[in-house]
Amino acid sequence: MTKRFKILGALIGVVGIAFLGLAGFTALQVKAGSDSLQAFSSAQNVQLTYNEDGVLVDRGEVAGAEAILSLVEDDWGYNIKASELDPADPLVNTASEYMYQMGLIAHHTLTGSAEVVLTEDVEYNGETFPAGTYTVNADGKYWADFDRLHPLEGAARAQIWNPTAHGLIGELGVGSVTASTLQLGYGVAGLIAGLGVVFILIGSGVAWAASGDKKKAVLKEAPAIETIDEPVKA
Repeated sequence: MTKRFKILGALIGVVGIAFLGLAGFTALQVKAGSDSLQAFSSAQNVQLTYNEDGVLVDRGEVAGAEAILSLVEDDWGYNIKASELDPADPLVNTASEYMYQMGLIAHHTLTGSAEVVLTEDVEYNGETFPAGTYTVNADGKYWADFDRLHPLEGAARAQIWNPTAHGLIGELGVGSVTASTLQLGYGVAGLIAGLGVVFILIGSGVAWAASGDKKKAVLKEAPAIETIDEPVKA
């Protein structure tokens, strides 16, 4: 029985070593993905802007950056980590920085405007729009919020939500998800490594306990030493 427990302990230890190997492989794969994302960010060289006090600004204004943060955190429900917004490293290469940059594009799009020219009077839903040039504000409307049949809104939404805005937001969204996934990957690697350590400890414990039982069994089975009492001499 003791031998079987030793074998079981060894097998558990081997499983633990295998888990550690898998954790190392996972960490290497995640690092490769992280290095690739870093290279992509460096190639694009998109950077956030901070003032001399290290405070995030948009177009030189702290209020502008605060409005963007409010859009991302309050409207979109994304929790931006302050630790990922580093004035010493303004390159957009973390999940929070990608989300902030996405919010920047969306904020300026949502607060933007477009000029629409009507060459003739147009009637829509009982309202007549005379020929002329109109400035149409986004008023916080996303692409789907515009009335595409409206003579002004329909023409303005393609200018406000232009392909560049859609493309940048899509690209930044992919970057944010990729960065978050890589962080999760490191977490998974750590979890696998933890399991490996646990299995090794359990295997070692089983083997150690089995060795202790064997020593007890040997001591128990050892023959008793008989003692002969010699007569006391007068």
